[in-house]
Amino acid sequence: MPVCRRTPPRDAVHHPLFARCYARLSPVADERAGLGELRGELLAGLSGRVIEIGAGNGLNFPHYPETVSEVVAIEPERHLRRLATRAGLRAGVPVDVVPGVAEALPVKSEGFDAAVACLVLCSVRDVRRALAELLRVLRPGGELRFLEHGRAEGRFLATTQWALDRTVWPLVFGGCHTAREVRSEIVAAGFEPLGHRRLRIPDRGPTLPTSPCVLGAARRPSAPSGP
Repeated sequence: MPVCRRTPPRDAVHHPLFARCYARLSPVADERAGLGELRGELLAGLSGRVIEIGAGNGLNFPHYPETVSEVVAIEPERHLRRLATRAGLRAGVPVDVVPGVAEALPVKSEGFDAAVACLVLCSVRDVRRALAELLRVLRPGGELRFLEHGRAEGRFLATTQWALDRTVWPLVFGGCHTAREVRSEIVAAGFEPLGHRRLRIPDRGPTLPTSPCVLGAARRPSAPSGP
């Protein structure tokens, strides 16, 4: 199934300094903070056509199982998209890296068996629109896998997140917000929850504003059966 090339303006997302810092530091986080193992857990058991939003520099690509027939990877940032394209060439499954934003996915409705959101819903401009788009492009019964950081359960850290999100954090970290309620937003968008677990990244050392994370799955409800 071809991808609709309804691309946004070239610089719809433009964070050149952050993108270069992320490209250098994210492989270190995968190795030292255990993110690589979590990516494998996130993607285990997927099959068919998969859409991944905010693919970044393509660190998920080596973890896709061979049962996946194609990955359409959406990445709006120019530098990260170039890196993702190179990573896609080395992947064990077919990967098509496409410019676009999560709030207006350049693909047809009900064209995918699964969707992946990995450390991206923190930075989209409109979470509800992005989730509505994922619901649109998934076939009935299709699964959404997510690994995201979000609001802390402890009052002190949650207050710190609130303050950071309203001041310097999004400016410094490419639009990232630390305290979004990802699971509740996914349910509100119309997905059926399939389970989740809370975790801390990294699991050792100082607690960061982005340490509280959730790994889970949800699905688009199946179409109602006829009379």
